[in-house]
Amino acid sequence: MDVDPRYYEQVVIKDNDIHNIVLSYLVHNCYKETMEAFVACTGIKQPEDNLEDMNKRKKIVHYALERNGLKAIELTEQLDKNLLENNQDLYFDLLSLHFVELVCSSTCTEALEFAETKLTPFGRDQKYVEKIEDCMALLAYDDPEKSPMFHLLSMEYRQQVADNLNRAILAHANLPSYTAIERLIQQMTIVGQILNQDHAKDGLPQFSLKDFLRS
Repeated sequence: MDVDPRYYEQVVIKDNDIHNIVLSYLVHNCYKETMEAFVACTGIKQPEDNLEDMNKRKKIVHYALERNGLKAIELTEQLDKNLLENNQDLYFDLLSLHFVELVCSSTCTEALEFAETKLTPFGRDQKYVEKIEDCMALLAYDDPEKSPMFHLLSMEYRQQVADNLNRAILAHANLPSYTAIERLIQQMTIVGQILNQDHAKDGLPQFSLKDFLRS
């Protein structure tokens, strides 16, 4: 459902609101240097209280992206030991990163031992059984990239785990776990879906976020 562009001209958006949206994105993703340059350019107030935490988060996220799950766990537990204890899904995913790194390093005996001591205990909960089986399946292939579970080796998987870890740390610190721009897009999508339901009987085209962003 398209909106007449003339309606946009009637909505006044303050520069400060836009600046805060951009700042939220930079802080969320630990782009400290870019954030400092943006603050200097716009004159917006810098979130002083978050700088130290941002540096810590950046290191932790970096280790997750590098598939160094154990180091990411160590640094996360330094922030608060209960953070991962209260988020077992995330804890398992970080352990799986280390397991995958062992597999990729062709240290399969060590990988098997690690799986038996660290991953297998999760099998007491049925929801982890399939995840454990997926990890173990990598050991059956000389070239893990050719395994049906090759996605566990991908940067996309590492990015997913790192993003979840970043959100968990932010939420634990009582900070927004999503950026302002993400929340705006979520809000816009929901409103668009509701409008679709209201106008479906009139035969109007459905709202598409992808098409809207292209317009």
